[in-house]
Amino acid sequence: MNDVAEQEKNKGGNAKIIYILYLASLVLGITGLIGLVMAYINKGEAPDWLKSHYQWQIRTFWMGLLYTVIGVITTSIMIGFLILLLNLVWFIVRCVKGLSALDKQQPLPKPTSWLF
Repeated sequence: MNDVAEQEKNKGGNAKIIYILYLASLVLGITGLIGLVMAYINKGEAPDWLKSHYQWQIRTFWMGLLYTVIGVITTSIMIGFLILLLNLVWFIVRCVKGLSALDKQQPLPKPTSWLF
């Protein structure tokens, strides 16, 4: 029985790496794309509680990219800087919330949410 619990925890290790890659992408950029690919690869064979994390991570990437594009486009009318700042906060909160639930080995309650 302990072997099964240990295997479940190890599967969560990939999701943890993805969250770390996402946070590192705030400085390095490309690591977010690596995390996205990893999330797509791992979501198919993950247990249900972990699938919610992969879905959350995938949506975080794509929504973050959308908000970033909108922010960059609207910087010419000055509101874009606020959008980019809010996007940064939103992105960090989603990663921290995901890491917190992952450490407790809990699924995310609303993995399709646009907010937190």
